Amino acid sequence: MAGGPAATRPSRQEETMTDQPILREFRIEDSREGIIHLVFDMPGRTMNVFSNAAIHEIGRVADWLRGSDVRGVVLRSGKATGFCAGADLNELGVAYDMIMQRPKDERTKVAYDHFFPLSRGLRALETAGKPVAVVVDGLALGGGCEFALAAHYRVLTDNPKTALGLPESLVGLLPGAGGTQRMPRVVGIEAALPILLEGGRFSPATALAAGLAHEVVAPEAAVAAAERWILSGPEASQPWDRQVPPAVDGRAAAALLDAAWTKALADPGAFYPAPFAILDCIRGGIEKPMDRAIEWEMTVFAGLIQRPEPRNMIQTLFLGKLEHDRRAKAGALPDGLAAVTAAVLGAWRAEGAGADTAAALAFLGLGKAAPAIQAAAPVPVAVPAPTGGHFWFEAQQDEPARTLAARLLIASALAADAVAPADEAERRVIDYALVARLGYPAYVGGPLSLARYLGQAQRLVA
Repeated sequence: MAGGPAATRPSRQEETMTDQPILREFRIEDSREGIIHLVFDMPGRTMNVFSNAAIHEIGRVADWLRGSDVRGVVLRSGKATGFCAGADLNELGVAYDMIMQRPKDERTKVAYDHFFPLSRGLRALETAGKPVAVVVDGLALGGGCEFALAAHYRVLTDNPKTALGLPESLVGLLPGAGGTQRMPRVVGIEAALPILLEGGRFSPATALAAGLAHEVVAPEAAVAAAERWILSGPEASQPWDRQVPPAVDGRAAAALLDAAWTKALADPGAFYPAPFAILDCIRGGIEKPMDRAIEWEMTVFAGLIQRPEPRNMIQTLFLGKLEHDRRAKAGALPDGLAAVTAAVLGAWRAEGAGADTAAALAFLGLGKAAPAIQAAAPVPVAVPAPTGGHFWFEAQQDEPARTLAARLLIASALAADAVAPADEAERRVIDYALVARLGYPAYVGGPLSLARYLGQAQRLVA
């Protein structure tokens, strides 16, 4: 009956799609038999990263799904370069500055409220009552890996570039969107620790063996595999929500975490707060229901993000490296690099004449610089005494190597600042070069970042 009520009534698919959220970083594509594709495709980017806009869009999608008649969701990337490379580090730096500009007693709440929406959005997605299958073709790192962990079914491609990992510790942070809670639950604590603490990655084969991937298929077969799983009528819930409280052997978990803590303490060259914060997240959350576990994780994250180490490492290992590599390719590294390098080595030579020098250098992870230090011309620097408690490791001043380590860092920063260029971009390049070439501790950002911090600290004292 053309023209009658039946002819004008919207189809099931049209009814499903009429109230879709308005998205920019994602798009929703209709597929078959009630399945939709949620496509992560940031405009103007060659690789997806988690911007604030993308984070909030996930929450809107999850809220919409809960009331829709969608049969299931295939989550995939619209980029040929991969799934998602993690956080937008530029936005992360802006957030750090915003947090630190607030009164000290407000910072933890401000940090928590700013960063928790991604955790909340991923949790809403996995509890929306719709089966979610993710297709990972290429890199899924950091927040991208956490996004994949929140899906109920993970299909990886046998592309050699496909990998999942949580490298936040490499820039002084921890996975703050459920990564410290879901990864150990999926693959076990023992298999999760190298991923969380050392920046390790799962290949498609190792992910399948560990239970992180449900299928590994050819790239051209991945979407069909994800849709086939949804059409099989699976339960739209996570293992940790089907068994509350989680089935965790508390004694075995404690033993693994204690051993990891001891190992981190025995490797002082890489010793900075992030690994210990990650272990705190696992220890305090692994036996909790997921909602409480991610709240605990964010509480730890909100404290860690206020420390200088993450900011320093992002500035140097990300922004400084990008500029350094660009200028090195063009043969245009800063003219002041050689002078700053000589000043740093000379300051260490002048300060480190005592018997504790080797231990202090080893503590700072600078053992490989010892030959260059011995060959350098001494550059005496007036280092304040005491050093002022500027470093996390100065809490144990009973260890002479740590006391000297603080003096070595301060001396090198003051000597470097005296001969360095004023241009901030050039200073970042020099900082990264010395981190890369000498092993200068990245958690202080490099000698010039440390000099800036020391100057700020002195003005605050004055």
